[in-house]
Amino acid sequence: MSAARHDLAATGARLASLGLSPGSSGNLSIREGDRVLITPTGADLAAIDADRLTVLDLAGTHLDGPRPSKEFPLHTAFYRRDPAARAVIHLHSRHAAAISCRPAWSQRSALPPLTPYFVMRVGQTPLLPYAPPGDAQQAADMEQLTFPFRAALLQNHGPVVSGPSLAAAMDAAVELEETAALLLTLGGLPARVLTEAEARAMADKYGMPWSCHPG
Repeated sequence: MSAARHDLAATGARLASLGLSPGSSGNLSIREGDRVLITPTGADLAAIDADRLTVLDLAGTHLDGPRPSKEFPLHTAFYRRDPAARAVIHLHSRHAAAISCRPAWSQRSALPPLTPYFVMRVGQTPLLPYAPPGDAQQAADMEQLTFPFRAALLQNHGPVVSGPSLAAAMDAAVELEETAALLLTLGGLPARVLTEAEARAMADKYGMPWSCHPG
């Protein structure tokens, strides 16, 4: 078994143990050169069979294994738009999904910079307009966005994050969920967010995309 297959199964189990992947929701992938390993349709992230993963090329062509998750267009779109992306995680985690049902904080990020950790681990996270799960046009529209990002919220659906490694993508998915939970906990209470200068300093230090303004 390749290390990538083992890591994918272990990451799925970890995300499920954290309660971020209810039922058979969610899907994960990892890029190896010009090939993508992705969880098959209906996979339970708590019990991924590392020997039964789907293999795609970067265009999304099915090369081997069972039928891929219906969300594969989002995964391959992330890899095509960002050569540094090596892993993609899509979840239906409760708090991030709840935030996806609310208006975005800004044009480029659904969530404000409540903490430095959100900026340094996730970065700006655009809210993508609603589309049915697996919609290829939504993935194509996301791929064409002209500003950088490593995570997005699918409206009325949930988060999708990428990273330079599977570990980094998992950290981003967890941090995004925690930031969403914090935002919901604050409710309508007045809250301080990082200033533009503070957020920019964190983004620059950790090499994360951030060019947001509220509104």
